[in-house]
Amino acid sequence: MNYKVIVLLVMCIATVAAAGCMGFPAISSDKAASSQESVLLSGTGGQSQDQSKAMYASNPITEPASGPSQSGSAASVVDTKIIQTAYITIEVKDVPGSVETLKNLASQKGGYLSSTNIQKNYNNLVSGSVILRVPAAEFENTLTGVKAIGTVKSVSTQGQDVTEEYVDLQAQKTSYQNQLAQYNEIMKKAVKVEDVIVIQQQIDRVQTELDRLEGRLKYLDSQIDLSTITINLQEPQPVGGDTGHNFISTINDGIAGFFGMIDAIIIILFTLLPLIVVGGAGYGIYRWRKGKKIAEKPESSDKK
Repeated sequence: MNYKVIVLLVMCIATVAAAGCMGFPAISSDKAASSQESVLLSGTGGQSQDQSKAMYASNPITEPASGPSQSGSAASVVDTKIIQTAYITIEVKDVPGSVETLKNLASQKGGYLSSTNIQKNYNNLVSGSVILRVPAAEFENTLTGVKAIGTVKSVSTQGQDVTEEYVDLQAQKTSYQNQLAQYNEIMKKAVKVEDVIVIQQQIDRVQTELDRLEGRLKYLDSQIDLSTITINLQEPQPVGGDTGHNFISTINDGIAGFFGMIDAIIIILFTLLPLIVVGGAGYGIYRWRKGKKIAEKPESSDKK
């Protein structure tokens, strides 16, 4: 009988000891958190209100970390993030028609035509540029379809690995979200105006950083999910480098040359006008004096 009692006592002691080992850390942690909030909100616990605010403002909650441990844990659940881009120059016979073909091609692949620009050069040759955004899974197929619309002059593709940046941004986002949740919980318990102001400042700071991170993540998601293909379109040069003879152009050139010559004569005339006036006046004086000498000669012969 005594043996059974001893065994029961030993089992009870072991059970209590195990429960104590499991429960005490959680209780102490809750007490520590409660003590920290009470120091922040009430200003008691051996510190004045100003000291509590200063301590809280200087280091209220641990800043988000981007160390190897966070990046490593996040990398295990995040796939490789690649931004795919391509630049291609194609010679086509009809640039406007090719633009429509590319637009339909992008639509068939689940993408869209992002921008287009068509222009004509001095030789009346049409050229243009088109930017397509297509799903990353259809990048290679779309590129093959683009090459098929004409003669490829040049092509280059790039793949930018942004996995490390993406994982780091996600880790920072999680950390800031945790901070924001803690600040909101503290705000619910704040009763003094001074405490509310300090906490709100921290909430605004964390929210600003969180918005910035989310904006960067959205941009990366857009670049990763939709690949970018930039196509330069150009028409082939005509044989001989000329568009052919045109009589109308020749007549227009002749008329332009005629009026150009008249303009040149007028310019030369007005430029030499002072010299013409001086020369004419000198020639007139010369003719006058010469005529006067001829008139004097008969008079002198009559007197003899």
